[in-house]
Amino acid sequence: MEQIVLTLLAAAVLGTVAHLLRIPPLVGFLAAGFLLGGLGVQPFTGLEVLADIGVMLLLFTIGLKFELRSLLRPETYGTATIHLVMLSAIGMGTVGLLATLTLGSLDGGGWREAAVIGFALSFSSTVLCVKVLEERSDDGSFYGQTAIAVLVIQDLVAVAFVTATAETPPSPWALVLVLLVPASWLLRRVLDRVGHGELLVLFGAAAALGPGYLAFSAVGLEGDLGALIVGLLLSSHRRAIELSKSLFGVKELFLVGFFLLIGMSSSPTWLDVLIALILCAVLLPLTFVGFVLLGRLFGLRNRTTIRMSLVLSNFSEFSIIVTAVGVAGGLVSEQWMTVVAVAVPLSMVISSITNTQGLDLTTRLTARLPEQDVRRLRPADRPIDTSDADVVVLGMGRVGRAAYTHLAEAGGLRPLGVDNDHLVVQRLEEDGFDVVEGDATDHEFWTRMVAGGFVRTVVLAMPIHNSNMFALAQLRAAGFDGRVSAVAQHPDQLEHLSREGVGAVVNVYAGAGATLAEATLALPLDDA
Repeated sequence: MEQIVLTLLAAAVLGTVAHLLRIPPLVGFLAAGFLLGGLGVQPFTGLEVLADIGVMLLLFTIGLKFELRSLLRPETYGTATIHLVMLSAIGMGTVGLLATLTLGSLDGGGWREAAVIGFALSFSSTVLCVKVLEERSDDGSFYGQTAIAVLVIQDLVAVAFVTATAETPPSPWALVLVLLVPASWLLRRVLDRVGHGELLVLFGAAAALGPGYLAFSAVGLEGDLGALIVGLLLSSHRRAIELSKSLFGVKELFLVGFFLLIGMSSSPTWLDVLIALILCAVLLPLTFVGFVLLGRLFGLRNRTTIRMSLVLSNFSEFSIIVTAVGVAGGLVSEQWMTVVAVAVPLSMVISSITNTQGLDLTTRLTARLPEQDVRRLRPADRPIDTSDADVVVLGMGRVGRAAYTHLAEAGGLRPLGVDNDHLVVQRLEEDGFDVVEGDATDHEFWTRMVAGGFVRTVVLAMPIHNSNMFALAQLRAAGFDGRVSAVAQHPDQLEHLSREGVGAVVNVYAGAGATLAEATLALPLDDA
């Protein structure tokens, strides 16, 4: 019990410190793991199981929010495959050179060993990338969906490698897993009837662990892949997003164990740390540059490709798994296992800190890249023309949809809805809304909107206060002098928006209460 208390306290304290320093809490969790490992504290019994469940739930929720068609876009499979080959070759050369220079301290296994390590370090961290995207509410954005699609392809390649090099091949019964497709019909029917409380959470966990993890692991395949596939099979269900949100708290808690375990599992020497730092210093910038160049090649805007590249510039938890498989197969020496186990969390720390400055870095780097021909951009990534709209509603959640409908029906205006979630946009278009996919942090989007000349009103209806404030700053920078209204969830946010000159600010909770009161007063009384 003492180990559990000490581990949780360390995670809570250092996670809070990281939050106060305005860096992702997971950096604090990694630091707590390193601290506990350095003090000789062993992971408590069950921590590894909790961490595995966290990763499984993460992959399951990725599947729930993922659009399979993203895998078929050339900017996805083209970028993923070319980058994988390119970085594997660069990594192999880097590792081979380091092995030669440190031959007296590390067992040199030749270019075969270097090839395995270079391949292992070519993957980006699914756990970290999705966590960063979720914290920004960008997991449904165009760049977020593209990044996740790249991660899915990388994970499939890693799983294929692990399966191909395993001592025991997958069971012939693996072919039976195709029955998950018709079985998903039953899961979807159950999802229709489980309600909105704890049963919904239990259903999600059972689906991820049962037909997902256990079914795949029983036939010799990676169970994590099974959780992802079951999520994909349920992604088109009308309650998929609700199910994902219901699992959020449980998943986040268990993922703390994952980051703690990474730090606690390493016992490196100073030489191991030095080599890991060199690998990060050489390969992470090249990872970023490679993704940027490939993104431009496949028709992504500069801003899109930079944001995607920043998220993907890290090493994956699969790097450790692939290296461990190489060690088990006699392809890689034990000491390289330690180096990779240090390089992965170091890259996560570097990536997390870098992504806290993501918007500023994106703006600065975008200005340095050559301009692009709009006609050569992917249709989903072209600037948005709002010249046919009177008012733009930014954020098409429940509040945004209600505002859109009222402006159109009662105000007689031509509203245009904007949301960064591709699936939300798709569903609203099917319901007859005039809505487009757009990024609230995209300066080019705001410039294009004002350049249209017809939009005189903007409604900031995004659920995240900082997103509304950023959008307001972009409007001001673009010289927009029309009407601006916004929603807020807390009194301090309401005051902040008012101080910044927003004409109308509504507290969503107070607004709901007022509407309820008006509806109550309109009810007829029974005089009898």
